[in-house]
Amino acid sequence: MSKLVSSVESLEVNLRKLISSHDRLKVEHEKLKHQFSSTSNTITELNSEIDRLQHENKTLRTANAMLGSTEHKRETKLKINSLIKEIDSCIIQLAE
Repeated sequence: MSKLVSSVESLEVNLRKLISSHDRLKVEHEKLKHQFSSTSNTITELNSEIDRLQHENKTLRTANAMLGSTEHKRETKLKINSLIKEIDSCIIQLAE
């Protein structure tokens, strides 16, 4: 009988440890979910900022080329030609 009582007590101790570990892991899991969500939002914001800065960089390069910089003349000429084609298309549509 003493063996049975000892086994039950041992089982009870192990069960309490398991429950304690489970509770601790649940709390840690919630923390990690929150951290993941926060990090995910930060990544989204940074990607938006990168896109905005790339667009701004492209715009500044074009403006710089129009001001006489020789670095990006080809890009500027292509952009101007594209705008002229769009204007021509609009004129044709208005004439019809």
